[in-house]
Amino acid sequence: MSSATTPPDAVIFCADLVRSHDFPRYAATLFAPAAERRALLALYAFNVEIVRVRDQVSQPLPGEIRFQWWTDLFSGLVHGSAEGSPVAAELLRAIREFDLPVEPLLLLVDEHQFDLYNDPMPTMAALEGYLAATCSALFALAARIMGASSDAAEHLARHAGLAQGIAQVIANLPRDASHRQLFLPQQFLTSHSCAMEDVFAGKGTPNLHAVLDQLIGEARQHLATAASLLAQVPPSARAAFLPLSQARADLDRLARPGRNPFAPQPASRLRTLWTLWRASRSREFTK
Repeated sequence: MSSATTPPDAVIFCADLVRSHDFPRYAATLFAPAAERRALLALYAFNVEIVRVRDQVSQPLPGEIRFQWWTDLFSGLVHGSAEGSPVAAELLRAIREFDLPVEPLLLLVDEHQFDLYNDPMPTMAALEGYLAATCSALFALAARIMGASSDAAEHLARHAGLAQGIAQVIANLPRDASHRQLFLPQQFLTSHSCAMEDVFAGKGTPNLHAVLDQLIGEARQHLATAASLLAQVPPSARAAFLPLSQARADLDRLARPGRNPFAPQPASRLRTLWTLWRASRSREFTK
């Protein structure tokens, strides 16, 4: 962990981390009030720290140790070390100020243990469990920060996270396949006779396209459900769900006919800002 950091520097550190590694979520925080934005950036910076562990270690054990540090922090076993981590310091502040539950944070860390190994994702149900504990949990915690802590917000967060998470799985296929790691459910690969070795070899076969089309269909169903549930949370809290608009745009891009699934095609930052700004002014998010 880094050396002691003053609070203003910790805020800047978190903002820079999210802006560099998770621009859609960073852009969404621009539509939140200052206090809530600070807490959202702390939450998203924590997520970046956890997600990046896989790319920062060459063996599972160092990753397990990093995850254990966060688990100990949330369990109250780390005393004094949090001040040396700007992300931890900011996240603990957000937990106190917005009365955030620690259990979802612990579960998020635990679920990302999967990232450290090259085990296949067995079923769609397993993928949904993984995404519910990661992407959906972030939406739910963001909604609490924005003042929406209800069963309706939790229900919305679940579907929002599944839609966003599936889109990310498809977008990350080039990187994951190069690491011989797949988040595509084996269940779908088998049903479409898609060989895992073909995916690792970067072969965009018709079988793989059938798998991806099925996943996109699943994501769009969750997206439609999430959109129908937005009206059940206060308009002031809907900024927490603005990343849904980017997920919708990503799914449209990923579903284009003839797209090479192994060619990274990230959205530009300007387009992301435009997508979120338009969504922020739409009836879906304001009425």
